Amino acid sequence: MPVLKEFKEFAMRGNVMDMAVGIIIGGAFGKIISSLVSDVIMPPIGVLLGKVDFSQLALTLKEKTPDAAAVTIKYGTFINTVLDFIIVAFAIFILIKQLNRFKKEEAPAAAPETKECPRCYSAIPIKATRCPHCTSEL
Repeated sequence: MPVLKEFKEFAMRGNVMDMAVGIIIGGAFGKIISSLVSDVIMPPIGVLLGKVDFSQLALTLKEKTPDAAAVTIKYGTFINTVLDFIIVAFAIFILIKQLNRFKKEEAPAAAPETKECPRCYSAIPIKATRCPHCTSEL
């Protein structure tokens, strides 16, 4: 029973729940981006390049036989996937950039209260005019 209790405490922590929501939303966002690339972006690009359907682009290594399927390298699908990745990465970049704008800026570093004596290199108060260690004038 203690293991189940520990697991419940772990699963109900805020960070784990936030991560789970993020993964679910990320998966849905990925599907939206995939549809955007394959259904909206790639068809016009294909038309501009001479009515090319990128999802059908492939390099055949071995033709189809009655006993086996054709062996192909589907580089058109790969191009679509790379575009998916680039768009998702850019969207995440923009999101993180905007979130960072809203974070509180860190307080500037406090002014130093001590300085170093140029003769004996001891730490002395910033307003001192004579070093208390070596008595040299500052």
